[in-house]
Amino acid sequence: MDTLWTFVVNRREQLLTDSYLHVSAVVQSVFLATLIAVLIGILVYRSPFGSSVATALASAVLTIPSFALLGLLIPIFGLGVAPTVIALVLYALLPILRNTIVGLAAVDPAVTDAARGVGMNSLRVLTRIELPLAWPAILAGMRVSTQMIMGILAIAAYAKGPGLGNLIFSGLARLGSPTAVPMALTGTVLIVILALLLDGILVLVGRLTISRGTT
Repeated sequence: MDTLWTFVVNRREQLLTDSYLHVSAVVQSVFLATLIAVLIGILVYRSPFGSSVATALASAVLTIPSFALLGLLIPIFGLGVAPTVIALVLYALLPILRNTIVGLAAVDPAVTDAARGVGMNSLRVLTRIELPLAWPAILAGMRVSTQMIMGILAIAAYAKGPGLGNLIFSGLARLGSPTAVPMALTGTVLIVILALLLDGILVLVGRLTISRGTT
């Protein structure tokens, strides 16, 4: 424990930088994945066939091992942030897409019919009625995706991606040295802590944006 604490104290600035980069990459990827997934969900949720195809394609991405996906992206986009973010966005799509489709499909048709009856067009019904009612489900999907890609990002160190994965990989590469275990353990523990913090922030966002009548 003394070795671990000494390592944390001596590397605190680098740990803060790596933690910031890790969280930044996850937040940006979830944001992009949410935009893409919600757009696709809007386009397909009224079609059982379209919904099945979209969900199946997003599910297929999760069957690809992260090392393999990064290996496919590196020759095209090179090393660094680009292949990392693309991989994270692809992995984050399924929970958000599935929940978007479920949330939109669960909106009571009587509510949308009443909105159209008072003169709302389709766009206003979508933005004023359907998306707000589906938001709790969408947010739940975002929480799942955030937790999932927090760990996947660690593997992106293979592609020279940002974040705490580089610390874990460096520690594993130095097995046998005094700093090996502290490096790997510190990176792992920080990822768990950051994942919990991000989930707490999303819970708070939900409490601030979801009215009691929609839950």
